[in-house]
Amino acid sequence: MATLSVESPARGARPRRNSRRSRSTVIVHVLLIAIVAVGLLPYLFVLTTSVKSNEQFAVSYWTPTFPFHFENYLSAWNQIAPFMAISIIVALISILGIVALSLVSGFVLARFRFPGRQFFFIMVVALLMVPGIASLIPLFVMMRDFGLLNTLWVLILPRIAGGAVLGTILMKTFIEGIPQELFDAARVDGAGTGRLFRSIMLPLSLPVVGTVSLLTVIGVWNDFFWPLLTVTNNALKPVSVGLLFFQGQAGTDYGAMFAGYMIASLPLLLLFLFLSKYFLAGIQGGLPGSH
Repeated sequence: MATLSVESPARGARPRRNSRRSRSTVIVHVLLIAIVAVGLLPYLFVLTTSVKSNEQFAVSYWTPTFPFHFENYLSAWNQIAPFMAISIIVALISILGIVALSLVSGFVLARFRFPGRQFFFIMVVALLMVPGIASLIPLFVMMRDFGLLNTLWVLILPRIAGGAVLGTILMKTFIEGIPQELFDAARVDGAGTGRLFRSIMLPLSLPVVGTVSLLTVIGVWNDFFWPLLTVTNNALKPVSVGLLFFQGQAGTDYGAMFAGYMIASLPLLLLFLFLSKYFLAGIQGGLPGSH
């Protein structure tokens, strides 16, 4: 009897498919490394320039030079420390105000049914479509009429009002993802609205609270034009404006100026390192460590 041998036609398909996958993986890794390198180049430039003198900066613009002048950091710290203190105060008060307003409004919009609920939420979302430059002059006139120019409140109140809009949207979306059964079980046990807010909603909302807090600090730290417009008292200027004082009439101390940039960026870097898991969990709509 003749035996029939059937040869598998796809014998070489698996190695070829694996080679394609490995090639695509290498391409993705190369692209990611290139993106990271491009993102880090400005930071590396600031780092290398922060330890140069003006002569070294003029001779060697891009490459590091020896000796390193670490005294630039001491000079920069002595100059920007008061401005960083102002930024920290503004950021802390803004976080408290934004988180408090966003938690309450998000909780009400997510868990209570009342006439006009959807309309109010649409109006909150619509505020995101208003460009900041469109409200600049009316906001300035309002702060002037209230007598708040050249005070800390001119930096804090607009930040709270603007941050509460995005905070409310994030809080409402996150709270809607919390199972309703938890609230129903607590109500069966006799918990009122205040107890539901404190014991269930508040602990479970820590991820989105971290997200809102981090976004608030980034907004305060990067805000430049509004403090420059509304604050003329040097003792009340935040760090974003205080860095301008490195540019004097006698010239610019580039080493100290870039050292000031490095020092000013450290709080954001450390804050993101500590709050990164809450930030990512708040964006994804889950609890840290739950996935």
